[in-house]
Amino acid sequence: MFATLRRRLVRLFVALLPVLLLSTLMQPAAGASPSAGAAVPTGGELGKQWTATHDGPQKYPNIHIEWDVPITMSDGTVLKANVYRPADASGGPIDTPTPTILNLIPYTKLLSMLAQTGTSIPGFSEPIIEFFRNFDMTGTAFDGLTDVTRMLGGGMVRSFAADPALIKSGYTQVIVDIRGTGFSQGEFQLFKEREQKDTLEVIDWASQQPWSNGKIGMSGVSYSAINQLKAAEEHPPALKAIFPVQPGGDLLRDLIAPGGATGIGFIGPLLVFAINLPKLLPDVMSIVQGRFDWQWLEDRLASPMTLVPEGFKGLTIPSVDRLPQDLKKLVDPEGPLRQGWIGRSEKVNVPTMIIGGWHDIFANSEPEIYNSIPLPPGKKQLIMGDNYHGMAGFAMRGPEYGEPPRIDVLQRAWFDHWLKGVDNGIETYGPVTLWQQGNGWTTTDQFPRAGVEHRKMYLSAAPSGTGGHSLHDGSLSPTKPTEAAKLTVAPGLKSICSRDATQITMGILGITGCGEDERFHEEEGLTFTSAPVAAPTEISGPISVHLNTVHQTTDGYWTVTVNDVAPDGRSTVLTTGQLVSSLRKVDDSRSERSANGAYTEPFHPLTLEEMLPVEPGKPIQLDIAVIPTDAVLAPGHRLRIDVFASNWPKGQALGPMLVASQLAPQQLLLDPNQASYVNIPIGGKPGWR
Repeated sequence: MFATLRRRLVRLFVALLPVLLLSTLMQPAAGASPSAGAAVPTGGELGKQWTATHDGPQKYPNIHIEWDVPITMSDGTVLKANVYRPADASGGPIDTPTPTILNLIPYTKLLSMLAQTGTSIPGFSEPIIEFFRNFDMTGTAFDGLTDVTRMLGGGMVRSFAADPALIKSGYTQVIVDIRGTGFSQGEFQLFKEREQKDTLEVIDWASQQPWSNGKIGMSGVSYSAINQLKAAEEHPPALKAIFPVQPGGDLLRDLIAPGGATGIGFIGPLLVFAINLPKLLPDVMSIVQGRFDWQWLEDRLASPMTLVPEGFKGLTIPSVDRLPQDLKKLVDPEGPLRQGWIGRSEKVNVPTMIIGGWHDIFANSEPEIYNSIPLPPGKKQLIMGDNYHGMAGFAMRGPEYGEPPRIDVLQRAWFDHWLKGVDNGIETYGPVTLWQQGNGWTTTDQFPRAGVEHRKMYLSAAPSGTGGHSLHDGSLSPTKPTEAAKLTVAPGLKSICSRDATQITMGILGITGCGEDERFHEEEGLTFTSAPVAAPTEISGPISVHLNTVHQTTDGYWTVTVNDVAPDGRSTVLTTGQLVSSLRKVDDSRSERSANGAYTEPFHPLTLEEMLPVEPGKPIQLDIAVIPTDAVLAPGHRLRIDVFASNWPKGQALGPMLVASQLAPQQLLLDPNQASYVNIPIGGKPGWR
């Protein structure tokens, strides 16, 4: 494994410099045929107008910034905010009240300021952004680089940070360090009730400032996107529209412990390097000026590494009965922490445009959030791209590239319409704009797409002739296998070079090409591959995989992927799911089934109280929820299901489950009387028999 990784890295770095130079000579992709309407991915002529409005001359020439403005919460805790206001030619803030855009972040507004500054250097930033916008190594050994660099030209940074063009057009932007982070006082809450109350109080505060006209919008990425939705659930009167980029709706199932396995490759670095370490950086200017906030220091000393010790305990304690009471209280499903992780988007009643991605860590929730919001299409919009977390905007370079408008362009058009009343047609966009994997950008009126039907495809030990590189080359068929078989799969480390590893590391591993072809990972997994499809075959919606399993220990861990296999053998992961065996219990009252009676969305409670025993040698059935997706298999391509016994670094079982599994080999039973299958939403005529 490591030799292969070394070879890939050497190839990358040896050729990186000339690749970058050559890419400057490459031409942008050809644009799509122009259309006057907005109900196409590019937005048509309206998309061009939105881009021109954002990128053209603005109403005000300058920006006035007030640093570290104190906002006192009802419990006395002081949050700090940077306030960006339109300014006149002399640099003074304008007197006219404007709509206000809020962004509450946990990563320190210092990082936001650096991102804003780095993308706003006159004569320098835009040429660099344009360079990355045109960088394209797709189809080469370096195509993973495109995943990383292309998003820099997609406008996401200006949703994460302040957007100078938006401010100069007549908006005030306020970026706030949430409680216990940055320069704000208090203890970091991770969405607990007090933090959510803070957001509502900040909205009320901003709406009453003399520079605000009382109309509030919210923007931001990831944590800030979730914050927007939670605020909108409470219906603050001043909040008029939100623009969440890559939001989650059920943090436990999306990221913290999907299927019961901790998302260690993201959660650890997030808590340590993105939140807890930056929050320890003091306000140097306040020290120089003799106004240092001693309460801030007291709060940091009281909780220097919030939730990190608890997470370490959860990963290392060997048995459930040895969990300390404070940790049990923390993971209590009715406790304030886990309740704070649950979104209730059915309560959202303000216009909402959601930007997500099929390989985002929150891909499980983003379509569900859209579907749950009780607003008509147009007032709610969904864009799902082909991107990882933190890389929204990949392939969103604008109509001139035949792609959707950039994120900053859409954000401006969204707020212009809903906060200023500008009749710009943004409500006619979409309403559902999807990157259909295997095809490209499409516009539809719903997700899942109309015309798909869930079908069972059964796992069989019979060889498909396409998976000789895997532990076992099995087949996938609409009929049950006629012969029984027992296949063994063991935990391994080749998952370090996989689509899941690339996903959980926010696409960083994409520079090695690991997320582009799963065959390296499949060497320690079981593959089950269908016959080639005879016609374009759509896959759209939620998926579940039913496995009949046997363990030699008292727990186990299973991962499955759904893949598109090209005629040349390239295996591309479309989506994925995982489950710890002892957490397999399904709550039928919260699960969904298709017309064929099988689960489409099995709901696992994932609580210590709902754990089920795993008896060595005794068959148990697992229903694994797979993240919804949207794709099309081209004629000659095949559908594949991969089965693995581990998934590090995307998932690691908690200490008690990991110890119980002993990292032992696991068996998959292929029994005609208790068949294993995938229940997948199919549209078209694949011609499978």
